[in-house]
Amino acid sequence: MRFQVPQFIEIEDKIFGPMTFKQAIYVGGSGGAIIALFYFLPTFVAVLISIPIGVFAGALAFFKVNNRPFIVYVESMFNYMINEKMYIWKKREKTVKENGDERKNTPAKEKGGLDDINKKLTVGGNLNKN
Repeated sequence: MRFQVPQFIEIEDKIFGPMTFKQAIYVGGSGGAIIALFYFLPTFVAVLISIPIGVFAGALAFFKVNNRPFIVYVESMFNYMINEKMYIWKKREKTVKENGDERKNTPAKEKGGLDDINKKLTVGGNLNKN
């Protein structure tokens, strides 16, 4: 029995003319918000507030960053700002003064491990030998 496999599963269906359902929701929601602003606020204030709303809704609906929807970029930005960040830096070596001599305080290196295996592989030695 043969089944038909969908070919273009990453492309959303165009429902409202040339727009997908998500795009229509973004544009329609921002349009409703802008109309409400003009209804409740003075015209000058409504224009000042509605321009950023319209630009943001247009970006959400039509703009893509690295071939991904703008909403993914905005979500990543908020997650970065809210979540904890891990900072990694180079560890400084402590120096110990003993009898006027400065020595680096480095821990003793363990035998074996990845360095030993790497040395054996690059030299051409056998891993099974000790």
